Amino acid sequence: MAMKLRASMSGDTADIKCLMNHPMETGMRKDAASGKLVPAHHITNVTCSVGGKVVMDAQWGGGISKNPYLAIKVKGAKAGDKVTVDWTDNTGEKESADAAIG
Repeated sequence: MAMKLRASMSGDTADIKCLMNHPMETGMRKDAASGKLVPAHHITNVTCSVGGKVVMDAQWGGGISKNPYLAIKVKGAKAGDKVTVDWTDNTGEKESADAAIG
């Protein structure tokens, strides 16, 4: 799975935008062909760090849509700071993306 991460400055605020490629299955949907439940597979934790400092730590559940989009604004960041977004899902998969604030 892949993540697209962009970060830019707008005045004194960093705009961080992230698109996460993930199926986000709730475990309650039935497969149309077999009629069996599709197993739960969703992101459970998302963390965003700017310059090594955690600025957001979110716990998610199955109610988030497929391929979630996250956008946050962070005050106190500077152009050139490194932004890192990490996620972990309920199956133990992990993904991370880095970008410099432009």
